[in-house]
Amino acid sequence: MKPGNQNSYNSLKTISINDRDYKYYSLVEAEKNGLDGISKLPKSLKVLLENLLRYEDDLSVTKSQIEAIKEWLKTKKSLTEIAYRPARVLLQDYTGIPAVADLAAMREAVKEKNKDPNTINPLSAVDLVIDHSVQVDKSANSDSFEKNVDIEFKRNGERYSFLKWGQQAFNNFRIVPPGTGICHQVNLEYLSKVVWSEKFQNEDYLFPDTLVGTDSHTTMVNGLSVLGWGVGGIEAEAGMLGQPISMLIPEVIGFEVKNKMPEGTTATDLVLTVVKMLRDKGVVGKFVEFYGEGLKNLTLADRATIANMAPEYGATCGFFPIDEETLKYLRFSGRDENTVNIVENYAKEQGLWANDQVEFTDTLSLDMSTVVPTISGPKRPQDKVLLTDASTGFKKVFEDATNRKEQHISKVSGTDYEIKDGSILIAAITSCTNTSNPNVLIGAGLLAKKAVELGLETKPWVKTSLAPGSQVVTDYLAKAGLNVFLDKLGFNLVGYGCTTCIGNSGPLPEEIVKAIDKENIYAVSVLSGNRNFEGRISPHIKANYLASPPLVVAYALAGHMEFDLYKEPLGKSKDGKDIFLKDIWPSNKEIEDTLRESLNAEMFVKRYSNVSEGPKQWQEIKTENTSIYNWDSSSTYVKKPPFFENLSDQPEGFKPIKEARPLLILGDMVTTDHISPAGNIQKESPTGEYFMEHQILPTDYNSYGSRRGNHEVMMRGTFANIRIRNEMAPGTEGGFTKLYPEEKVMPVYNAVEEYKKRGTDLVVIGGKEYGTGSSRDWAAKGTKLLGVKVVIAESFERIHRSNLIGMGVLPLQFTEGHDRVNLKLIGSELITVLQIEDGINASDHVQVEIKYASGDIKKIKTLCRIDTKNELEYYKNGGILQYVLRNMI
Repeated sequence: MKPGNQNSYNSLKTISINDRDYKYYSLVEAEKNGLDGISKLPKSLKVLLENLLRYEDDLSVTKSQIEAIKEWLKTKKSLTEIAYRPARVLLQDYTGIPAVADLAAMREAVKEKNKDPNTINPLSAVDLVIDHSVQVDKSANSDSFEKNVDIEFKRNGERYSFLKWGQQAFNNFRIVPPGTGICHQVNLEYLSKVVWSEKFQNEDYLFPDTLVGTDSHTTMVNGLSVLGWGVGGIEAEAGMLGQPISMLIPEVIGFEVKNKMPEGTTATDLVLTVVKMLRDKGVVGKFVEFYGEGLKNLTLADRATIANMAPEYGATCGFFPIDEETLKYLRFSGRDENTVNIVENYAKEQGLWANDQVEFTDTLSLDMSTVVPTISGPKRPQDKVLLTDASTGFKKVFEDATNRKEQHISKVSGTDYEIKDGSILIAAITSCTNTSNPNVLIGAGLLAKKAVELGLETKPWVKTSLAPGSQVVTDYLAKAGLNVFLDKLGFNLVGYGCTTCIGNSGPLPEEIVKAIDKENIYAVSVLSGNRNFEGRISPHIKANYLASPPLVVAYALAGHMEFDLYKEPLGKSKDGKDIFLKDIWPSNKEIEDTLRESLNAEMFVKRYSNVSEGPKQWQEIKTENTSIYNWDSSSTYVKKPPFFENLSDQPEGFKPIKEARPLLILGDMVTTDHISPAGNIQKESPTGEYFMEHQILPTDYNSYGSRRGNHEVMMRGTFANIRIRNEMAPGTEGGFTKLYPEEKVMPVYNAVEEYKKRGTDLVVIGGKEYGTGSSRDWAAKGTKLLGVKVVIAESFERIHRSNLIGMGVLPLQFTEGHDRVNLKLIGSELITVLQIEDGINASDHVQVEIKYASGDIKKIKTLCRIDTKNELEYYKNGGILQYVLRNMI
């Protein structure tokens, strides 16, 4: 931390805590000295304001930016761009590998210009948690965990050795090894301080703990009053290298919570209700801040569950203020008393302690006593379904999706059972949303205990798994004696990591896959995660539902989505009585009593005392102690990124985009999952062909996510999702396009190779909310490497828009009611961005010329979605990393 040299509001003060003096930038002083009224700001904006006061330097942070936050109180919205510097960066390994690869390549570029390569280092604290690479290869066995860890290390040896090299090569860079937990839970339970302290010129400074992370669910930590959200890997790298994050001062929607949850409901039911309410409200690009008397009835784990799903309700973050519950959790998770005192004293002094004297842009309110059991699906987290309607609702979903009323049935060879449309083939308690919440996990364990004691069993066709977000979870389940019952139902530990939710659900048994294919079965998964987009969970499963961990267990017992959990018996007891869900559902009191006896602070302290050691497989990895990486040319996992080759000393500026050919024309809600390579690699694909050339067998393909360090694989997999529909190639599904003028249908990558030979620029046309979903940097990197110069869409998702600019791709937005449909675009057109070489400014209107195959020409106006001056600099440099590198050189 290097504070700015301006202090316009004379706000630098000293506070004494635990007999120690700390410097801090006081909002109370700043209010006295000209920022009148700021005590009424939402707490999340106070965190941003403190950041600006601390970094005011009259260059990146000016007095007028600070004034704008005061002015926000008048209109509750702002068009002012601010430069924000979070205290730290959190990476997971999928996005961490390309980040480390880019840093390594930057070092080489600096060395080639005869400068010191060691100047390339993260300038703020970076934690990388390796949590995305474990797959559910083995499940429902006592040795599943050990076997999955073994397979994980065999599969990912090259990547892990590269990361271990990075750990010794770079400063300010810590790694949490595989098998420890997911980044969000490790962040919540261990990394976060709520109030950060750092030395500068021998003085201790205090300021709010803030971060950005390369996983969209970084927002989970807002439940602990730590302001943070997901950014693309590209933005994160820039943040690591000291670049401020350029953002508009957000609108803040106040969400009031009243009363408490009724008996028999869970935090998952609450969060799915909140997701639906906020999606309907429309909070994209806004902060949401929770307040009200109901806060006292939400445990920190409940808050984290709600904060986790901010990407699903579309907000930048869902922030909770600091209160007694925050302090209670810090103690409960093993933080020392000194930390707790600092948090309490600083929060009260700064006006960050919870109170309701806050002014918001707009508010909405939820009476939590009205929440009922809820699931969501089959395609989006906001598709809320009341549990009472789930079975009838599924019937309609199935009929709409398949256009048939009768169910297909398929015998599974070598077994005595059959599967049919609606059969649940995956039931997964996954790590992200819910496993930081002991209440729902204890609930699942108690439900399993009662089910086993009554003689119930999960259906044999259901693949069951438990992948907690932290090792503490299995500690308290074991202490409560509940792991035994979860194991009996097949919910054995499979790994500590991000599994089913990101498509690492592992293979289904071969006989099941054959049975699905034989009758085109419309199969189902139920998971306790936060993402259920099409084609994401498993290539063989069409409908995916989010549910609480106890409901995941219940559905594994039921085995079918049309099963009515309220009316149909799950089985018979030994004396012939019907057993219903209500007979095995645990009461709130049972859950609370079990929790009190089975979870304590020592468990957290013990688990995190040796967090950097990792399993023996990690300790045994050998790496070279060098500052420049020795790239292995035969590696198919880690290749030197091409972004800095032949880097000119000066920015390239604005290059013409002339007579570009459409590569894809896409509909609404195209997610970064559709764009970016994710999930399994198909043998019959450009990537499969690349692997054949490199003599890699299908058994060793691994997932796209694990190959993110190899741009050759990733560009071949861009726009190649099995569920993407390119309107240029009607009747196809998957990564196909039509090459013009030949009108020949072929894989996207093959068309790109042909267009590259011809020197043709490319354009992608999209609908509404283009690039929604996870913050996948490869969705932008792949777009760039395929030669796409411009994306024209009806609207963009926040992170993907900035990632496109970060890679030097121009985002333009249709205006005046134009879209791909009324412009009758089919892909045969030639598209020119007029006058771009004369230069454009942020938010300019830009003319685009469309030349139709008939010879007709139409000129339309589009909005340039380069929103800020900073972003304009990135675009002129060909991307954010090129901009940073030129500045460093």
